[in-house]
Amino acid sequence: MGHALGTRSRPGRSVVTMSSITLATNRGRPFRTSNVLRQYVPLLPPSILLLVFFAIPMGMMVGLSFHPEGASTATLANYERFFTDDFTLAGLGRTVLMSGLVAICVTVMAYPVAYFLARSRSRWRAVVFALAIAPELAGVVLRTYGWLIILEDQGFINSGLMWLGLISEPLPLAKNMFGVVVGLTHVILPFGILSLLTSLQGVDPSLEKSAQILGASRISVLRHIVVPLTVPGIVSSMLLAFTMSASAYATPAILGGADFKVLATMVYEQVLFYIDWSFAAVMANVLLVMMLIIAAIGSRLEMRLHKKLHF
Repeated sequence: MGHALGTRSRPGRSVVTMSSITLATNRGRPFRTSNVLRQYVPLLPPSILLLVFFAIPMGMMVGLSFHPEGASTATLANYERFFTDDFTLAGLGRTVLMSGLVAICVTVMAYPVAYFLARSRSRWRAVVFALAIAPELAGVVLRTYGWLIILEDQGFINSGLMWLGLISEPLPLAKNMFGVVVGLTHVILPFGILSLLTSLQGVDPSLEKSAQILGASRISVLRHIVVPLTVPGIVSSMLLAFTMSASAYATPAILGGADFKVLATMVYEQVLFYIDWSFAAVMANVLLVMMLIIAAIGSRLEMRLHKKLHF
C-alpha cells in the first residue's frame, strides 16, 4: 500500500500512480478557474452600465412613489389615489387597448411580408426588404407628423375624398384611437417583420413541398403547417409590439391630441405641468409592472408552444 502513493518505474515502462494523478489534477484547477473567471470579464461593462443607468434610477423611482409631497414616512397614498381615480384607470385601460390593437395589426401585416422574404428567391426580395426597413431611417417624430398631415381634417385623405365628392365633411381619422393605432403600427411594423422572419426561416421548406406533392393546396399548407410551426414567432411579435406601443409617447401625443390620454403622456404631464414627481413615479411603475406581466405571460406561452411543437 505504501508503494501506491509514490511513483515506480521499471525498465522499459513507467507506472502512473494515484499521487501523480492527484498532483496533475491540482495543477489544472487554477488554470480552469482562471478560464471560468475570464469568461465573465466581458459582462462587467454592460453590467455596470445597466446598474448605473437602469437599476439605480429604477430603484430611486420606486422609492419616490412611496413618498408623496408633504409625507414624512413611506405611504401607499399615491397608489390608492391611482387605483381609485377614474381618470387614471381610464388611461390605463386605454393604454392596454391601444397596445393590444397595435400588436394585432403589426403581426397581421408583418406575417405576409416576412413569409415572402423567407421564401422568395427573386430579385424583388432585396427591394421588399429595403422598403420594410426603410421607415427606421427616419425619426419617430418625423414619421408621426407625416401621418398627421395625411390623416388630419384637411389632410391628404379627407381632402381627396371631399374633392371626389365621396364625403361631405372630414372623417375623424386623427386625434383619436384610430390615428394613434395607424401611426404606431407604421412605427413598429419593421420590428414585427424581423421577428416573424426569424421564425419563418426556421421552418424547413421541404415540409411545404412535401405537403403540396401529397395534394395539399397552398392555403392548406399555410394553415396546417406554416402557421402552427410559427406560433411562437407570432407570440413573440405580438409581445414586442405590445411593449413598444405601451411605452410610446411621441405618437400618442401627436396623433392622439390633448384629449387622448395614455400612461406615457400622463407621466409627461405629471412631471412637467403638475410637478408631481411622486405620482408620476406611480404611473411609471404601474406601466412597468403591466408590461412585465404581459411579457411574462407571453414568454411562458411561447415556451409552452415551442415545447409542444418540437417535442
